Amino acid sequence: MQIRKAKISDMENIYNLISHFAEQGLMLIRPRALLYEAIREFTVAEKNGYLVGASSLHIIWEDLAEIRSLAVNDRFSGQGIGRILVKASLQEARELELKRVFALTYKEGFFLKCGFSPVSKEKLPQKVWKECMDCPKFPYCDETAVMIDLTNIA
Repeated sequence: MQIRKAKISDMENIYNLISHFAEQGLMLIRPRALLYEAIREFTVAEKNGYLVGASSLHIIWEDLAEIRSLAVNDRFSGQGIGRILVKASLQEARELELKRVFALTYKEGFFLKCGFSPVSKEKLPQKVWKECMDCPKFPYCDETAVMIDLTNIA
């Protein structure tokens, strides 16, 4: 399996992957235009030339980033691909000298296994909520916030 930064040619596969989970209510839909604008944020997992997973590291502020749009093709679920993508995002965050990374998720247990801890959504800066205004669940978000402090990890 290859983990690499996304290319423009990956975008339709990323869009389809995100849309699949968004239709199930497991993540937010992302319009193609926004995905193209954010292409440099994405890391993908490729197996035998087939895109099997993707995630985005979105910088919020000088010390904070969010893991977004983490998705693994159902056929490859349970093979550790999600964990590998999170690890790649955390490594990128360290290289950028970010101190904290958070996620808003329905899969809290997965992120806890990756070293994250639950955090109150109210402790996140208001800048985080900019895109929430477009969410159909706003203002009644039922996702859990998790965070990892990279300064405490060797």
